[in-house]
Amino acid sequence: MENLFGWSDWRMTTIGEASITPHDDRLALAVNPTPAGVYSDSQITDYQTRQDFRWSPPARLTVTVYTDRPAADIRGTAGFGFWNHPFEPGKRGVHLPQAVWFFFSSPPSDMRLAVGVPGPGWKAATFDARRLAFWALLPTAPVGVFLMRIPALYRRLWSVGQRALGVSEGLLDSRLLAEPHTYTLDWLAERAIFQVDGQVVYKAPTTPRGPLGFIAWIDNQYAIVTPQGRFGFGLLPLADSQALILSEVHIETIR
Repeated sequence: MENLFGWSDWRMTTIGEASITPHDDRLALAVNPTPAGVYSDSQITDYQTRQDFRWSPPARLTVTVYTDRPAADIRGTAGFGFWNHPFEPGKRGVHLPQAVWFFFSSPPSDMRLAVGVPGPGWKAATFDARRLAFWALLPTAPVGVFLMRIPALYRRLWSVGQRALGVSEGLLDSRLLAEPHTYTLDWLAERAIFQVDGQVVYKAPTTPRGPLGFIAWIDNQYAIVTPQGRFGFGLLPLADSQALILSEVHIETIR
C-alpha cells in the first residue's frame, strides 16, 4: 500500500514554472504563470524508471483531490491513475501508451477517441495501444484515416478502431473538480470500475495488463488526436497559477 504522507516512496518532479507544496494534510501540485512556449508540469509518481512499475490488476486506487479553481479556468491537462510513461527522458524509442485513470484536458485539446464522447473534459478512461488487435489494424491506418472523414463511415467503423486501441471513456461532471471528492479506481483483469464518493460513475470493459506506475499531475500542454487524422501538440500560456490538491492517495492489491 502507498500512502500520500509516506514521502520516501514518492518521486516529486517539477518542470518549468511549477511547484509542489506540502501541507500538514495535503499536497499542492501547481503550475504557475507561464509564458508562451514554455512547458510547466508538476507531478508525483511512485517510480523513477519503467523498471520500477509495480502495479497490475487487481489493484485499487483511492485518491481524495480537488483543484483550486473551476475546470473552465484550467488550461492544460491534469489527472491521476496508472500509465506506462510512454516517453522516458534520456531513453531512445517510444512505448505505445497504456493507461487506466481519471483524466482532464481543456480546449484546444481534442482527443476524440471514444464514440460519442467529446475530446476535452473530465473523464474516466482506459487506453491500451499494445493490444494485438491494434497491431492487426495498423497496416490499414492510412486508408482508415481517410474513411473516418466520411461521417457515415466513422459512425459505422470507428467502434472497431476504438476496441483495437482498448479505448473506453466516460465523461464526468467537470464541476466535481473544484470540490474535494474521493475517487476510487478498481483496476481488474477484465474491466475497470470508477467511483466518486462511493458511487459507480463508469465501468470500462477493457483494461491494460500492466505493470504500470502511478502518476498524479497538472501541466499546461494540449494534444489533438482524432480518428480523422487531426494531430497536434502544444503548450498554453498561463496568466495565473492552477493547482491539483491531493489529501489522500492509497494504492493496494485487492482480491
